[in-house]
Formats: sequence, C-alpha cells, structure tokens
Amino acid sequence: MSDTGVSAGNGRSGLLAGARNAALALLGTGRTRLELLGNELKEEKLRAVRLLLLSQMLAFCLALGTILLVGLLVIVYWDQRVVILASGSVLFIAGSGLAYLALQRAMRRPDHLFAASLAQLEEDLRQLKRTAGDESRAD
Repeated sequence: MSDTGVSAGNGRSGLLAGARNAALALLGTGRTRLELLGNELKEEKLRAVRLLLLSQMLAFCLALGTILLVGLLVIVYWDQRVVILASGSVLFIAGSGLAYLALQRAMRRPDHLFAASLAQLEEDLRQLKRTAGDESRAD
C-alpha cells in the first residue's frame, strides 16, 4: 500500500517537474523570439530613416544642380536661351525620373518583414510536432 502511495507521489512530482521544464523552455523560446523581433524592428527603423535621408538629399541636390546649371548655360549662351531652357528642362526631368525609379527600387524589400522571426517560429513548430509525435509513439 505504501509502495502505491510513493509511486503515485513520484509520478506526480515527475509530472510537475516535466510541466515546469516545459514551461521554462517555452518562456525561454518566447524570450528569444521577442529579442529577434526587436532586432528586426530596429533594423527596419534604421533602413527607413536611411531611405528618408537619401531621398531628401536627392531632391535637394537635384533642385540646386538644376538651377545652377541652367542659369550658367543661359548666361553663357544668351542668344540661345530658349533652346537651353527647354533642353535643360527635358534633361533634368528625365534625370529626376531615373532617380525616382532608383529610389523605388531601393524601397522595395525582396524578403518578407520579420522573415527571420517567422522562419524561427516555423522551425519551433516543426520541432514541437516532431517531439509530440515521438512522445505519442512512446506511450
């Protein structure tokens, strides 16, 4: 009789220890995933700020360069000022179009946002399913 009580007590303590270990593992995994998510958010923020600064610099330099060059050409070739203004306008509008396309290409992100976090979660799920399958076969 006492053996049954002892073995039942050991079974419960083993079950509680297993549940505690599983909870600790789950919390550790969750903490790791949250840290990874935080790192990805920080990287995305830095990328957005960089793109904003580059686009502002592009717009400023393009506007200033356009004004200075066209002004210089108009002064140098005063007799052909209409032709110079027209060709300068076409040239700089085409250049700004190319810069716009380059900016659009830089803003596209080929990989999915939080791809590393999602991939890690998929791997965790795969391992949990495999472990659950191993435990059910052991029973």
